[in-house]
Amino acid sequence: MSRVGDSPLSLKIKEHVRAYLFLLPALALLSVFVIYPIAGTISISLRSEEGFTLGNYIAVVTERSPTKALIISENLGGAPPWGALLHNAVWILVHVPATTALGLVLAYMLTHVYGRSVVKSLIFVSMVIPMVVGGLIIRFIFDGQVGVIPRLMGGLGLEDLARTWTAYPETSLASLIIGSIWLWLGFSLTIHSAAVDNIPRSYIEAARIDGASELQIFRYIVVPAVWPATLTVAVMTLLWDLKIFDIVYAATQGGPGGSSTVLAYVMWLYFARALDYGKAAATAVILTILTLVAAAYLVRRSLGVEKR
Repeated sequence: MSRVGDSPLSLKIKEHVRAYLFLLPALALLSVFVIYPIAGTISISLRSEEGFTLGNYIAVVTERSPTKALIISENLGGAPPWGALLHNAVWILVHVPATTALGLVLAYMLTHVYGRSVVKSLIFVSMVIPMVVGGLIIRFIFDGQVGVIPRLMGGLGLEDLARTWTAYPETSLASLIIGSIWLWLGFSLTIHSAAVDNIPRSYIEAARIDGASELQIFRYIVVPAVWPATLTVAVMTLLWDLKIFDIVYAATQGGPGGSSTVLAYVMWLYFARALDYGKAAATAVILTILTLVAAAYLVRRSLGVEKR
């Protein structure tokens, strides 16, 4: 309660004080459980026997990956640097566009299919499966004895691919990426289906009356109309790819020979196996920075779309 005679400045100061008093419990919890652990992690990542250094970061990003994992020619002079970070990059370059595009195409195609709710539910099942279970399913699907994919490859005459994909450096990373497309497709389909359903039917009917083909309708009406949803799916998929761990641990444990390692799995190896807390912290900081950059991009683009 303000007293009679209080100046506008003193009233404003009191309002700020009351606001900070209400925020104090939340700020205390945030400091203890978020700010302090982040500061401690950064400190550990910069610490070594010689004092504070960037050696842990350099070691994490300069590790070399098995060349065959990325199907890169031995003539390039050996395996490329950046270790598991390069695997994450390949995962993102393949998984993000594939999942986003497939989800959008299926969402539009299923608008013309009878019983589309059942089909969508079947596709969404992959999203409710625990990721560890999903990793085991991927391992089973790509098994050379009973797996669907190796049998299909064998039927097509591709004998080099009619084997257990997760057991060979050339195919282990590819099997995980393909499996992750199936696991994440339900999310992309659900978001895009909601966006497609919100497109006014009059737009599409008018285009058909004018003689537009389904491909033209999809390209010039559907894609621009669902762009905010597509952006959300792409960035959320990117964030998921950066912190992927479960299916790698369950399906390949980063093998064979480190050919399917990713940053989150390497962080766990440093922390739980090698007990190298400096490198584990450095990996965590790198992951956090990459995630924050992607999240900031999503927020900026979302605000830009809303202003249009």
